[in-house]
Amino acid sequence: MESRPSSDPFSDPFGDISPPARIAEPTEGITPEELALATRNHGLPLEALRYDLTPPGLHYVLVHYDIPAARADDWRLTVGGRVRRPLTLDMETLRSFPAVTHRVTIECAGNGRARLTPRPVSQPWLVEAVGTAEWTGVPLRLLLAEAGVEPDAVEAVFTGADHGVERGVEQDYRRSLPLEVATGGDPRPEVLVAYGMNGRPLPPQHGHPLRLVVPGWYGMAHVKWLRDITLTDAPFTGFQQTVAYRLRQEADEPGEPVTRIAPRALIAPPGFPEFMSRTRVVRPGQVVLEGRAWSGCAPVTRVEVSTDDCRSWSEATLAPQDGHAWAWRGWHASWTATPGSHVLSARATDAEGNTQPLEQPWNRGGFANNLVQRMPVLCVAEQQVSSFSS
Repeated sequence: MESRPSSDPFSDPFGDISPPARIAEPTEGITPEELALATRNHGLPLEALRYDLTPPGLHYVLVHYDIPAARADDWRLTVGGRVRRPLTLDMETLRSFPAVTHRVTIECAGNGRARLTPRPVSQPWLVEAVGTAEWTGVPLRLLLAEAGVEPDAVEAVFTGADHGVERGVEQDYRRSLPLEVATGGDPRPEVLVAYGMNGRPLPPQHGHPLRLVVPGWYGMAHVKWLRDITLTDAPFTGFQQTVAYRLRQEADEPGEPVTRIAPRALIAPPGFPEFMSRTRVVRPGQVVLEGRAWSGCAPVTRVEVSTDDCRSWSEATLAPQDGHAWAWRGWHASWTATPGSHVLSARATDAEGNTQPLEQPWNRGGFANNLVQRMPVLCVAEQQVSSFSS
């Protein structure tokens, strides 16, 4: 059961281990707690942008609590609440429903958080918290139709098997979707109860044996280790819905909910890297720049590239439309590299006119941060690079 912390500090058993959210001090570096989170969670190595489908081990991972010890052979999904026929479904029954496969890009809502000033103290993402996979499962609308949704239902609440404490609240990970989003269908994307990733069963870190996939929405909506769906006649007010994942300037304001993915383009790193700084090294002459771009609001229709730290921009060439409306789109451009230091950037715009800012609006959680990427590059002639051998 989800609980709320008491206003009495002496009655809060988690007060010492689960403090409120905070903003880093101006000179404060990454904390040991943030480093511990960063070793558990991982982003996409940017060179893996070369893959249309991200291999599961390279796809970004964020686990709020623990990866549950879940087994497919005894897993059950319940569907209840404001329905006429409550369901209890094992994996064999779920696989008996018509299956579909959708290619979907998922991005963490906190992607880019560590680049903000001042920095919200949490999982310290740079720009790598993203991945694209083909997810196979049952359309959620079919399960809801089987259960028979009552006319007064307004939301579907999804509960995962991962359990923990966050800001003093003991909870299962739980999120909701408005019913019109949960039921999906044209023109809305189809929400999946997924059991497969890239043609194989879900790996443990990606929700084995069952997860939600909500095309176009940030990762917090894609509840992993899914075990219950409850239809409600009132909006859900659990922690992950009304406390976490809100766009706020001040701690005590209600804020706006984080929902759809803002447009972003990323560059696949050209050349080769320096080990610690990750600064790229390229040779003079023609360099192909390429990467991926996506948006959860509308299809990407334009990508621009800058090679002079965002002072000027040129149009990149987008890959042809491939029918995967909720997956990233490839792009490429040619750059004549000259000796010296450069900063590369890419900027995406979608069909609704949403684009990436050059200066990032700030919020306390560091959410929906789609500031343009800046990639330092050093161009040197081959004879300038020393080689060492033992």
